[in-house]
Amino acid sequence: MSMSKTEAKQLLERIIFETDRPQEWVQDVWGLSPTLGEDAAKLVDVFEMLIECCTDEKLENLVQSLYQEHVDL
Repeated sequence: MSMSKTEAKQLLERIIFETDRPQEWVQDVWGLSPTLGEDAAKLVDVFEMLIECCTDEKLENLVQSLYQEHVDL
């Protein structure tokens, strides 16, 4: 069964940000250092753009690969 972009994005967010939502993570980083917060915000923007640019199939393959690596740890 294939997954939608929305599902893949949610799973990738869990892998990357664990329990935080991306914007909460940016705010946490910003609270530690405004300079790093700006970089964190840029990273989240790029993450969003990559999700939009990738096909559903590529995102699904990426998620499956990352989850397999996580299970193998």
